[in-house]
Amino acid sequence: MSFDVLQPGEGAIAGDQLLTSTPDTVSWGWLPNAASAPCLTVASGGTVTIDTLSHEGILDDQGRDPVGFLGGYGIKATSVLADAKEIAASNILNGPEDGPHVVTGPIAVTGARPGDVLKIDVLELEPRTPYGFVSSRHGYGALPGELPEGPASVFQFCEVGLAGGRMVSWIGATDGRRACFPLDPFLGLMGVAPATTDPVPSVPPGDHGGNIDIKWAQVGCALYLPVSVDGAMFYTGDPHYAQGNGEVALTALEASLRATLRLTVLSGPTARAAVGSLRNPVVESPGYWIPTGMDVSLDEAMRHCVRNAITFLVERFGFDRASALAYLSAAGDFEVSQVVDAVKGVHCMIRKSDFAAWS
Repeated sequence: MSFDVLQPGEGAIAGDQLLTSTPDTVSWGWLPNAASAPCLTVASGGTVTIDTLSHEGILDDQGRDPVGFLGGYGIKATSVLADAKEIAASNILNGPEDGPHVVTGPIAVTGARPGDVLKIDVLELEPRTPYGFVSSRHGYGALPGELPEGPASVFQFCEVGLAGGRMVSWIGATDGRRACFPLDPFLGLMGVAPATTDPVPSVPPGDHGGNIDIKWAQVGCALYLPVSVDGAMFYTGDPHYAQGNGEVALTALEASLRATLRLTVLSGPTARAAVGSLRNPVVESPGYWIPTGMDVSLDEAMRHCVRNAITFLVERFGFDRASALAYLSAAGDFEVSQVVDAVKGVHCMIRKSDFAAWS
C-alpha cells in the first residue's frame, strides 16, 4: 500500500466516472436539498470515484491556510492536497454558524424517485495523505467545558504507516511511548437530499443520512438510504481513517480519502427485501445488519434504534415484537455511533450468522 499524497484525479480511477472536490462541486458546512442541482449524473448500478476532502487543516481556527498549518507539523507544501489549497483560498464562506464539513456532490442517480431506497456499496477507500488529525475544540465533544484543557483547541497530528501489513497510526504518551492502533477508513458523511428547500446544516445526521459517523460503513459494506427527491441527490464527505464508537473528542482520525462507490436504486419489492418499511439509514456489512436510531437525546436515540431493529426482525424474519425484543436483548449489540453531532446516534449489530439456518 502506498502512502504517497494522492492529488485530485491522479493515479488509477476505479469508478465509471470521477468527481473531484472543487469550489464548483462542494458545499461547505451545508448539505444539498430539494432545490440543489446535480454536479454529476450516474445510472443506477453505476460506479463513481470521489476525491473527498477532509476539513481538518483548512478551517478558520486553523488559519484557513493548509500550507501554513500543515507546515507547522513538518509537512512540505508539495505534500498538501491541491484541492485543500484551492477550497481554502476560494470565496466559499464558512463561518461560525456553518458546519465544518466539505460536502462533495450532489450526484443524481437516474430513475430514483421518492419512496425508493438508494443502496451505496463501498467498493474502495484509498488514503490520499500519510497523515491526519484528531481535533478537540472548546465547547464540543463528550466533555465540553472539561476538555480540552487550557485556552487553545487541541489538534492531534497523526502519521500513518504500516505494522504487520496493516494500516496503522500512533498517539504518544508524555514519556515518549506510543499506542499503535489500526485504521479502518470510512466516510463519516453519506446522504441523500431531504425533501426541503430550507438550508440543511451538515453537522446533525437524520433520516436522510448525512453525518451519521457509523464506523462500520467500510469497504465491503453497503448503506441504504430512503430517497425523498427525484434523483436521490447523493453526496459525501467527512472522510475518516479511524474512529472509536462515540467519537468522544469531537472528531475521529480525519483525513482525505479517494472513495469508489456503486449507487443503485431499489424500488418496490427489492427495496422492501433490503430494509422492509424502514425509512432511515441501515448499514449492511458482510457479517451484520445494522439498523440505526438518532435523536438529540441519547436515550431517545437508543429507543429509536431498538424500535427500528425490532421492525427489521419482524419484517425480515417473521418474529412477533416480543420475540424480536427478546432476541435483541440476548444477542443484539447496541453501540453508540457518536455523541458529538448535536443529533446523537445509536446503531444495532445483528449477526447474520444467527440466521444461517433460516428457511
